Parts: sequence; C-alpha cells; structure tokens
Amino acid sequence: MSNQTILTEFLLLEFSDIRELQILHFVMFLVIYLAALMGNLLIITAIALNHHLQTPMYFFLVNLSIIDLGSISVTIPKSMANSLMNTRVISYPGCVTQVFFFFLFTTTDLALLTIMAYDRYVAICQPLHYERVMNRRACVQMAASAWITSIVYSALHTANTFRLPFCHSDVINQFFCEIPQLLKLTCSDSYLSYVGGIALGVFLALNCFVFIIVSYVQIFRTVLRIPSEQDRHKAFSTCLPHLTVVSLMLFTSIFAYLKPTSSSASGLDLVVGVLYSLVPPVMNPIIYSMRNKEIKAALKKLIVWR
Repeated sequence: MSNQTILTEFLLLEFSDIRELQILHFVMFLVIYLAALMGNLLIITAIALNHHLQTPMYFFLVNLSIIDLGSISVTIPKSMANSLMNTRVISYPGCVTQVFFFFLFTTTDLALLTIMAYDRYVAICQPLHYERVMNRRACVQMAASAWITSIVYSALHTANTFRLPFCHSDVINQFFCEIPQLLKLTCSDSYLSYVGGIALGVFLALNCFVFIIVSYVQIFRTVLRIPSEQDRHKAFSTCLPHLTVVSLMLFTSIFAYLKPTSSSASGLDLVVGVLYSLVPPVMNPIIYSMRNKEIKAALKKLIVWR
C-alpha cells in the first residue's frame, strides 16, 4: 500500500520516438480517420435523402454507420493529437471516457449486427410476414434496446475496471485505453474481476454469434431453393456483406480480449488493437457499398447531385 498513488493521468504507447515517424503516424491515422468519416457520412446521407431506402435494413445500416463514426472518433483523434504534439499523456477522466464509449459502440455494434441478421432472416425466410414483423415501431424498439443494453453493460464494465487502484505503472501499452492493458497496472489481484467481465462479454458475444449463424443457416437453405438464379444472386448480395462485417468484427475483438497478455509492450498487441478498433469502421462502408446495388445507385445520385 505504500507504493499506491492516486493517478491523474496515463501514458499511452507511442508508435516511435523519432519525430519524422511521429508525423508519418499522424498522417496515416488522419487518412484512415477521414476515409471512415467520408464513407460512413456518405452512406448516412445517401440513405436519408433517398426515399426508396427507407426500409428496416437501411435503418439499421444508418445506425451501424453512426456507431462506426463514434467508435473511431473515441480512439484515433487522441492518438493523432499526441503524435502531433509529441506527447503520450491522456488524463484519467479521458481514459475513463475512452473505455466507456469504446465499449458502448463495440457492444452496440454487435447487438445491431445480430438484429440485422434477424431482419435478413425474416425478409428471406418469411417474406409474407416481413412488413408485420419488421414494422417501424419494432425496428425502433430493437435499436433502442441495443443502445440501452450496451450503455448499462459499458457502465458496469468501466466501473468494474476503474474501481481498482493503480500503482504498478502509468504506462498503457496500447495507443488507446484498453482494459486488458489497464488491468496490468492495478495493485490488487484483478484476475477474478477481469474474468468476470470478460466471461459476461463472451457469453453475450457467443449468444449473438450463435443466433447469427442459425439465422444464416436458415437463410442459405431458403436461398438455395429459389428457382431463379437472379433472385438467388440478389438474396446472397444482401447477406454476404453483413456476414463479412460480422466475421471481421467478432474474430478481431475475440482475439484481442482472449489472447494471453504479457507484461511488456508487444507489436502484436498494437497490430490487433488497430485491427479491431480502426479497420471495421473503415471497411464497413466499403463492404456495404461495393456489394449493394441500391447503395451504389444512391451514392451515384448523391455524387451527381452534389
């Protein structure tokens, strides 16, 4: 207890101590951030201005783009600012805010992708009941439930992490405040706390994953029975982008939080952090716009109108 101190700030991992490489890191992250902003804002604008896209699938896609914007805005601007100003500091409240909002957007993302799988299941396997099941009120209630549940879970997970005293160090071996890295700095035995939080997260993620897999098994069985090749292609074109997004998001996140942690900085930790925090917000707009003819048509109209 004599070594325990009250921390007011943390030191994030820097990509390099060479000034030229710090500027390069800033430029690279700026390009990634602008690409994510532009892609997601284009999708939101295209759907909002096209009355033909006012359907449940595109309502959830707008929510997904909002989540991507929030997720990448929580982590990357602070890292860019630190590289530009040649510093590593993040305040204690800033770190708490990063953990809370990053968990909020990540868990809402997974919940929303699960809802989108259910939407595709009803649209393809039960098309006659689609308008009754996926009406506007039901869609709003499902989206609101995803947000509210994620807020509660993120608040509990954040509080469970920051109630522990920090005394081993103030250096976080990641470019943003990440819970596995924070738990290395605690004075008390954080093993049970970490396992409890991760167990709940894994339980929720596995439930979502199983639901998504079961939904897509039923979807593919139905699609393969469609006699028209054109209709089969149309059905697959709306499902494959969603399945790609789910796989990208789930596998990178699970690897990041279930892999064994080491006490020293690791290049693998940094790479995995970039993969699950920065890649999905950039790739989601590309995946959906490249595989969806309606989105591509709406984007073309928007660009021509501009």
